[in-house]
Amino acid sequence: MENHISQLYGASATYEYGVNLYINMTNSCPNRCDFCLRQNSSGSLYSNNLWYQGGEPTREEFWAQLQRRDLNTYPEIVFCGYGEPACRWDDMMWLCDQIRSTGSHFIRINTNGLANLITGRNAALDLDGRVDAVSISLNASTPEGYDRLCHSRFGLRAFPAILRFTSTAVLNVPHVRMTAVSTLPKAELDACQKVAESVGADFFVREYIGE
Repeated sequence: MENHISQLYGASATYEYGVNLYINMTNSCPNRCDFCLRQNSSGSLYSNNLWYQGGEPTREEFWAQLQRRDLNTYPEIVFCGYGEPACRWDDMMWLCDQIRSTGSHFIRINTNGLANLITGRNAALDLDGRVDAVSISLNASTPEGYDRLCHSRFGLRAFPAILRFTSTAVLNVPHVRMTAVSTLPKAELDACQKVAESVGADFFVREYIGE
């Protein structure tokens, strides 16, 4: 099934990195972050090819592929790829339900936290009972700083929407953290940590990954 999807869409729908299994939901993303591999790399450090060409797998195709794996062998199943998984929010929630139906697997979503603006609703409420951990890319301590760094199509609305999403997620998900890339100045990292803590999330500095 993986070979079929790779041949059909020109990319890997799932991939292993370390001990975990990753699900590559989409190419789409509302941001153009300065530090993103999409802007700075022709390939990926995580998989030979994560860029879909000529369409993306259906949720049923994702699920058929996942059923061919022994999901019990992975400590975590993570929704993360070249794009923002929240751009296919309903499909992702459906897949979480299918995965849950097969056992008590640990499910994590790596996201930019813009699901509320993408879906037009309080999407974080959907996480209850479906997801064990959410990692939210923050990277700035103010709306203006976020706009300069991440160039979201939502403009200055993006930053407060991330905080609203996170503040709801912490009430519905056991483990929620906000992250910032290590290349930021220390003062900005400290400010980001205060923002994360103000909405009840943990904070983590992730290493910058270049070409």
